[in-house]
Amino acid sequence: MTDAHKTPRSTYRLQIRAGFDLDAAAELTDYLRDLGVDWAYLSPILAATSGSDHGYDVVDPTVVDPERGGPEGLSRFAAAAREAGLGVLIDIVPNHQGVSDPRQNPWWRDVLRQGQASPHAAAFDVNWALGGRLRLPVLGSELDAAIDAGEITVDTDAGVVRYFDHEFPLADGTGEGDVRDVLQRQHYELLFWRRGDAELNYRRFFAVTTLAGVRVEDPAVFDASHGEIVRWIDEGLADGLRVDHPDGLADPGGYLDLLADATGGAYVLVEKILEHGEELPSWWATEGTTGYDAMAVLDRVLIDPAGEAGLTALDTQLRGGDAADYADMMHEAKLSWATDGLHAEVLRLAALVPVGERGGAPDDQWLDALAEMLAAFPVYRAYLPAGAEEVHSAVALASSRRPELADAFATIAGRLVTGPDSEFTRRFMQSTGPVMAKGVEDTTFYRWTRLGTLTEVGGDPTEFAVDVDGFHAASAHRQASWPAAMTSLSTHDTKRSEDVRTRLSVLAEMPERWAEVLGELRAVASTGDGPFDNLLWQAIIGAWPASRERLHAYAEKASREAGNSTTWSDPDEAFEEKMHRLVDAAFGDARWLVEGFVDEITPLGRSNSLSLKLLQLTGPGVPDVYQGTELWDHSLVDPDNRREVDFAERRRLLARLDEGWMPPVDASGAAKLLVVSRALRLKRDHPELFTRYTPTTVVGAAADHAVAFDRGGVVAVATRLPAGLVDRGGWGDAELLTHVGPTVDVLTGRRFEGGRLRLADLLDTYPVALLAPADVIEGNAS
Repeated sequence: MTDAHKTPRSTYRLQIRAGFDLDAAAELTDYLRDLGVDWAYLSPILAATSGSDHGYDVVDPTVVDPERGGPEGLSRFAAAAREAGLGVLIDIVPNHQGVSDPRQNPWWRDVLRQGQASPHAAAFDVNWALGGRLRLPVLGSELDAAIDAGEITVDTDAGVVRYFDHEFPLADGTGEGDVRDVLQRQHYELLFWRRGDAELNYRRFFAVTTLAGVRVEDPAVFDASHGEIVRWIDEGLADGLRVDHPDGLADPGGYLDLLADATGGAYVLVEKILEHGEELPSWWATEGTTGYDAMAVLDRVLIDPAGEAGLTALDTQLRGGDAADYADMMHEAKLSWATDGLHAEVLRLAALVPVGERGGAPDDQWLDALAEMLAAFPVYRAYLPAGAEEVHSAVALASSRRPELADAFATIAGRLVTGPDSEFTRRFMQSTGPVMAKGVEDTTFYRWTRLGTLTEVGGDPTEFAVDVDGFHAASAHRQASWPAAMTSLSTHDTKRSEDVRTRLSVLAEMPERWAEVLGELRAVASTGDGPFDNLLWQAIIGAWPASRERLHAYAEKASREAGNSTTWSDPDEAFEEKMHRLVDAAFGDARWLVEGFVDEITPLGRSNSLSLKLLQLTGPGVPDVYQGTELWDHSLVDPDNRREVDFAERRRLLARLDEGWMPPVDASGAAKLLVVSRALRLKRDHPELFTRYTPTTVVGAAADHAVAFDRGGVVAVATRLPAGLVDRGGWGDAELLTHVGPTVDVLTGRRFEGGRLRLADLLDTYPVALLAPADVIEGNAS
């Protein structure tokens, strides 16, 4: 879709914030060039809520965030990037805006002040028919209690209503009288926060009431919210855009058409989560996804399928002998969110169908049927008229669970399929995604705990492993269908960084050993919740060495997201006390167990890490390196994965590598930096060697421990299942069959003659090799 020179060969994600602004990023451009990066990839940079370290809570889409460097900072960064030969990709957030503090969001503040008369009223997806006022669930008690306690005050001179740190504008001429009367005259209604999930009357991002949905389907709203973004492309400040959460939009495909037209067909990626086997809509104006689909396959080719039975048996034991059913667990979580946490969305959807057109279903059954259909929907959303089969699949599943509602399900499906452009269909499809995200990624993934590697964004944890043939098939499909899509291993949204996952993948090669170690750890400290103990001890093992503070924060988030023993809204103090004692035990009585097992599996995890990175960097697609992950990075879920990166250390190690240092595979992470820099440089400087995808044959008794492919001149070779390889005594007679002709391993500099290469020789220094034609490499050297 885009010109070749406007398509990146690789990207490097930088998290821009007040503590690491655009000028700090500009100072890194020479390092990114030396690392081999083609494009710098920036997190959102539009004005966001003050202090936000992620930028997804945009409060003013018309200006680059002053805290992040402002428009001048962007100009300086772009100039530095051009000087270093880098392209620029920027993350944008069209679906919602941050509204936690109306003082910071001029559009939202004006809507609160003027209501539907505000010129910005059309920008936000508000159901004004519900009560006529914008409902704000910000109070810590019911309104009358807050007023009686004197917590709400009116400042007529300042023209505001104040509630602790909150401040809301007064409509003109409405500030006189007692507090109750003044509040009755406003275009908004202050609610007890616990009522928000059922009574909210504006679309939000998932279940976050401080992120209000934006109606970018309105051309005027699109223009107003994208003028600054289009300027970046027009003025050469950016080359491409990454679109956050397109599934929240009324018409994702239509939005992408508008964006393509406004930007002249700039390179665009979408953060679209594809379920296992699902394809990206072929008609979308995009080069592909941000790479979670690729991540799932890359992870699983390094997991031993033989370990599934043992880890499942352990999980069953931890559940008291009751084997868990993933489909049931997932449906229960999704249904809970549809009926409780996202009830306001279901109520708005229900009201769109007149009572006489509901197939005879009374109100309670109609609400139940909608919630069940949302919970049964098999993907994030459909894009009707395409995807009618997903609707029928949801009907079949919902009917099997609630046969008494079959007529209501059929009525819902009929409206969806026959009215693809109706408001009912649009809002139904805007609701399936939040139910999926909250029910699966943010709940089930913290309950299904047999192997942490598998519960990652975009992954299906019931797909335990992928064999080498399956990996090749998926890679060839990516090369043929979406060759310019991104591939990712770590992001700001991953539950565990790539190096945590590769360490945990070792457990699949030794399930009995893990069961033994976990039993010893639980004997020292346990929450009493067996599956959660498994999750938490895996996190400790995977992230070790980690600070006590980081692990306590993870434990709190993981336990409350799981929602089995404690929750965000109603924390269970007794359970959380046991949970925090478990974390403390890792630094006390259980430390010798933790460190002993980490020492045991770390060499195997590092082998997996180097293999995973090489497969990603050299495989089809545009590989992204998330900030800092060119060295070992053992981060857990956000905000842990947004910690400060020591770039000075990375510069120092890269300089040593360029002086000829051959690093050991040790704690420094320099061996990973070697793989990253050499692979990125080769892909950037010699794209002609990366034009196709062909599986490369490995023979011998240990052949299943290698995965190799030819990209059209470059051959990548990676070790898989390293524990099993050690158990069998190494590579033995295994050989890689290549084309005749000399090649050079760009990681070690060693020259090999083509034909049959013994893996025991090729992989005697590192568990990976990257072979390129000798004339290319030696010609560069000369």
